[in-house]
Amino acid sequence: MPSADLPTPAMPRHIAVIMDGNGRWAYRRHLPRVAGHRRGAEVVREMVQSCVDLGIPYLTLFAFSTENWRRPAIEVRLLMNLFRLLLRREARKLHENGVRLRIIGDRGALDPEICQLIDEAETLTRDNQRLQLNLAVNYGGRWDIAQAARAAMAAVQAGDLALEDFSAAHIARHLCLADIPEPDLLIRTGGEERISNFLVWQLAYTEFYFSDTLWPDFNRAALEHALQSFAHRQRRFGRTGDQVLEGDCSVSD
Repeated sequence: MPSADLPTPAMPRHIAVIMDGNGRWAYRRHLPRVAGHRRGAEVVREMVQSCVDLGIPYLTLFAFSTENWRRPAIEVRLLMNLFRLLLRREARKLHENGVRLRIIGDRGALDPEICQLIDEAETLTRDNQRLQLNLAVNYGGRWDIAQAARAAMAAVQAGDLALEDFSAAHIARHLCLADIPEPDLLIRTGGEERISNFLVWQLAYTEFYFSDTLWPDFNRAALEHALQSFAHRQRRFGRTGDQVLEGDCSVSD
């Protein structure tokens, strides 16, 4: 159930999270970086449960970016092994809790076994409706826009769309998360204040919340603090504050 201090109308429908700080968390404890990633994976499980409890229908987590391949090969291998392990262990638990799992990103560079595990997990959970959990793996916001633009231009080349009628809407409908609301709230942990090529298009009107807390220490209380901040913001979408207060919805969100 939602916290009494978090009024339901002010709750975001869709939360996106850049989970930053796993390596620093481990370093401060004189542990290998993989220990931070393992603890970070446990926090993902806690975050999912919190969103289910609070009635938030969409959660998108930045798990591995297109730029993360630049990290040391051993760390990339450990991350992929962890992802493989989590797909095997967590898919059934997500299903039992009514959570739908979707993986967004370019699967071309992923190991075939991982791709098979993704397909199996998505198939198992596809009809669940308590929460849609989107994991961005080998994902980049610029890649997302480029692949959407290619799909839209294919319609032009096929003669199904006149070039003079081409608009931003034709790109938007081909983005990875085109079928769900854009994020209302972006949370980034770890003290950094940038979006790092995450959901570049979709974050145009998203509220940002930056936390100094490292991801492995991000708990339910930290989430509720972010939600409290969100609840006190006025979202105008190009309108004036007076229009929002008067309930003028003539400008599309």
